[in-house]
Amino acid sequence: MALTRDDVVDAAVGLLAEVGLEGLSLRRLARELGVSAPTLYWHVADKRTLLDHVADRLLVDQWQVVPLAPGEDWGEWLRERATRQYRALVTHRDAARVLAGNRPTEAAMPAAEQVLGTLVAAGFTPTEAFAGIQALGNLVIGSALEYQAERERDAGTGDGGVHDPARYPQHAALTAVLADRVGHGADHDELFRHGLDLMITGLRTRLAAPATRTG
Repeated sequence: MALTRDDVVDAAVGLLAEVGLEGLSLRRLARELGVSAPTLYWHVADKRTLLDHVADRLLVDQWQVVPLAPGEDWGEWLRERATRQYRALVTHRDAARVLAGNRPTEAAMPAAEQVLGTLVAAGFTPTEAFAGIQALGNLVIGSALEYQAERERDAGTGDGGVHDPARYPQHAALTAVLADRVGHGADHDELFRHGLDLMITGLRTRLAAPATRTG
């Protein structure tokens, strides 16, 4: 049976879960598929193109966008989408690193177009809508990256050191609270939700203040 792009992407997703982004190379992927490395270039031009398709596969559920319902709040709709994307990223090894810097493939374009259109219909200019989506995407990716990096750190050694409370009284006052949160899995979800609240509030404020609007 002839090798297809879906076969290549499926194998790449499996290899990513096994060896992480550092271990994922076109040469190793070719070995996994039992083909020569040049054969892969019929399906993906380079590793970055491969990662764009891997990102699509990891977030495949995100491309089925439920349109904004009549009377539904655009901010809550956007919050739900961002939260779902965050959940998807923290579920898969190195998914945040894969998504960082990716470009949407044709499969992802309808969803991207619908999100842009929803914000434009809410009153944002196309430039504002795009900037808002980019900012939210950066929050999602950065939060997921921190979550996974912290998990890797917890699996290793080292506690980050002890700081002098006389020099850093604000941190000292938080020590008990932070220790409790770290001891119970470091509530990165809470931090993500807090950041998301700030961004949604900021978008609402921008929309309500024409004098601050751009392009």
